[in-house]
Amino acid sequence: MKLTFYDSVSLFADLADEWDLLLEESSANRVFSSYLWQTTWWEIYQPGQIWAMAVRDDDGQLQGIAPWFLCGRQPEARKVSQIGCVDVTDYLQVIVRKGQEGAVFSAFADYIAAHPDRYNVLELCNIPESSPMREWLPGLIEARGLSCVEEVQDVCPVIALPEDWEGYVNSLNKKNRHELRRKIRRAGEVDWYIVGPEHDINAEMERFFTLMRSSSPLKAEFLEDPHHAAFFAAVTPKLLEKGWLQLAFLLVGGEPAATYLNFTIGDRVMVYNSGHNPELNGYSPGIVLLARLIEYAITHGFHTFDFLRGDESYKYDLGGQNTQVYSLTISAASQG
Repeated sequence: MKLTFYDSVSLFADLADEWDLLLEESSANRVFSSYLWQTTWWEIYQPGQIWAMAVRDDDGQLQGIAPWFLCGRQPEARKVSQIGCVDVTDYLQVIVRKGQEGAVFSAFADYIAAHPDRYNVLELCNIPESSPMREWLPGLIEARGLSCVEEVQDVCPVIALPEDWEGYVNSLNKKNRHELRRKIRRAGEVDWYIVGPEHDINAEMERFFTLMRSSSPLKAEFLEDPHHAAFFAAVTPKLLEKGWLQLAFLLVGGEPAATYLNFTIGDRVMVYNSGHNPELNGYSPGIVLLARLIEYAITHGFHTFDFLRGDESYKYDLGGQNTQVYSLTISAASQG
């Protein structure tokens, strides 16, 4: 294996044609690790300096990417994190071709251990519980005399989708099953749609932002950060073009009542963000729209409905079961 270290955006130019091909052959196959997401995030946030590694086999085939960066611009800090960490990204991990984990993670660990002058600490966030990073990296790092501390960072409730809608409804406990049916019945005949190529994505995103702001002061404050708003505006048209964006709206009396901005890749729907009109809360528009999206996911062959980070109660009312997200902190081993 041959490792190349990157300290500039040449990382993206060099790997542009290979990045997503490798992603498809890895367990990291999520929107957040895609070339599109990573490059857009970097362009908008400009958080520091690239600190990344790529590993190729003896035939020159790309086998692994560690897309990391030095946080901030003060050399004395020298904290390494994963590109995308932390506010607008839910899952992050090293991209490694399945079957090559041992060789690739060994190469990464060798470099980290051999170059302590290039960092003070590595704080790697948003690692899903099934990631090979958790299986391989701590042991390899500690074998080289460094410390690797794993901590639970958050939870991501998910639904393992059954084969049909009735099977899903019947999987809920009696109380939640009753509540879901009641809310759908009370809402009555409502219209909903998923944004497609026939829609004006910019106009639909403005509608999304309006509902997101109105749904809570915290979401409104989040969108006041010009970086967050710019990132959403930049990334969503690209995601729509790739077929990875599921932006849905529910209408009550022709008025937008609720919205969900989700991602779809592989067999998974990921519920990323939402908004609703408080004046129409009596229709439970958010829950009704989620129910329609779960039904849509089932009928279109998706296997997992992923609520992403956070333990909000509605996720469990709809059948979510916790998975955990971890952080890894790598540093010089403590003495004594």
